[in-house]
Amino acid sequence: MEPILKTINLTKTYDNHAAVNKINMSIGKGEIYGFLGPNGAGKTTAIRMMLGLVKPTSGEVEIFGEKISKNSFKAFERIGAIIETPGSYKNLTAYENLDIHRRLMGISAKSSIEETLDMVGLLEVRNRRVGKFSLGMKQRLGLARALLHQPDFLILDEPTNGLDPQGIKDIRHLLLDLVKQRDITILVSSHILSEIEQLATKIGIIHQGQLLEEMDMEQLRQKNRHYLDITVSNDQQAAFILQENLSIVDYTITELGKIRIYERMNEPMIINRTLVENGVDVAELVLNKGNLEQYFLQLTGGNAVV
Repeated sequence: MEPILKTINLTKTYDNHAAVNKINMSIGKGEIYGFLGPNGAGKTTAIRMMLGLVKPTSGEVEIFGEKISKNSFKAFERIGAIIETPGSYKNLTAYENLDIHRRLMGISAKSSIEETLDMVGLLEVRNRRVGKFSLGMKQRLGLARALLHQPDFLILDEPTNGLDPQGIKDIRHLLLDLVKQRDITILVSSHILSEIEQLATKIGIIHQGQLLEEMDMEQLRQKNRHYLDITVSNDQQAAFILQENLSIVDYTITELGKIRIYERMNEPMIINRTLVENGVDVAELVLNKGNLEQYFLQLTGGNAVV
């Protein structure tokens, strides 16, 4: 299946500094792609190139199979986007702001305004001037504007910026519902690991302009499972004992004399005793509580995304 979005060696250089350096991304239909990286990693620059707002120094962006330029009007009509803090008319109400956007987008049904405001939790304040909105409310209004024309592809740059924990949860549930009910595809950038972990089905990690990793979220979780490493005198005999005596089948021999176990990790004494009683010497047992935060810290050289 043709990806909704694909970048090919996408690069943007400013004064001989590569803000984005030859990144290759691929987003499939119906995915929630978590674009994760510390502040200043290049996320916003990459998104601006995807939307034709910044011209790449080199490389290409394809959306819906079309190479993107500033004149890709048909493709852009199918995209909704928030980039950084959304702009708005502060002296107008939330309803009036969306009504202007409705007319610009050629949407005939005024009913779409209140439906969208209700979707993002702003219906009760639809007649309040936006200048009196909190930052979180402005973020919700920006999301409403991005959703008003029912796009096929949603690109969100730090959409939960300024939201309290309940607001973050509400936006997360809204995005998950959109994918299920409208078959929409979403690219969401963030520097907050816990937010992306709960939302994304696929993840891309960017650091200092380079895409360090891209994989399905389930693959990432599998790479960071908890496990028990055992150093033994005979790995083949130990593997046989684990299966026959302890019914442990989720394991792997990582190297000569070393076995990694992914089940019954809370029973190291039982595992140790069973191996020793059956003639296998155990030199070491180490429980590794692998987690995504440690993985990202290692990948980005200690730059925290939390």
